[in-house]
Amino acid sequence: METKIKDKIEYTVICISEFAKKHRLTLPQAFNYLKRWKGIDFIDKGYDVEHLFSIEDAVDDLTAYCQRQGGQLA
Repeated sequence: METKIKDKIEYTVICISEFAKKHRLTLPQAFNYLKRWKGIDFIDKGYDVEHLFSIEDAVDDLTAYCQRQGGQLA
């Protein structure tokens, strides 16, 4: 597996996990929310830039992006 692909997968898993923690969701709930509101696409397409920021900033960006797509978190 190409290193960049492996790094991107690991980064995506970390983002989903940290997103789940921040919003008090289970991992499946976080994944389903991010998939529905295009967060997974955001991570994929924005990896080159987003992985340069802290995970906290990346999760904040991810949250804001999904909310702009119509996602709402209680």
